[in-house]
Amino acid sequence: MFNPTRDEVRQFFTEAWRKQQTGQILTPLETMAADWVAAHPEYHDVLSASESTVKDYTPEGGQTNPFLHLSMHLAISEQLSIDQPPGIRAAHDRLAAKLGSSHDAQHAIMECLGETLWEAQRSGTPPDHEAYLERIRRRGTQQ
Repeated sequence: MFNPTRDEVRQFFTEAWRKQQTGQILTPLETMAADWVAAHPEYHDVLSASESTVKDYTPEGGQTNPFLHLSMHLAISEQLSIDQPPGIRAAHDRLAAKLGSSHDAQHAIMECLGETLWEAQRSGTPPDHEAYLERIRRRGTQQ
């Protein structure tokens, strides 16, 4: 299983963005990462700055961690591409129809994923896929 360090994740995103900006050939995963960066112009300066790879992003600092945010987009994109956990693609599609875009649906799913991972970490158990899907489905049916 691929388990990169914090520095490796940050280097991956900054390098993918740099390669896209300079017209270099990207791997399929780098292309996906660079596309998510492109969809988040608020991160462009951060990913172009060398100090961004060493900076700590904490809730107390009032900034979203762009690398965590982009990593969650990649994780959700992968889940959708293989429909794992089973049913996530359909739940995403319902949520995207409700919210008006796949990107907005991913942001809603991101909150569900974060809650599911936090719960698993707190309890010391694997993530509960059914609870995760249920959270997403509830988002799709809320007014």
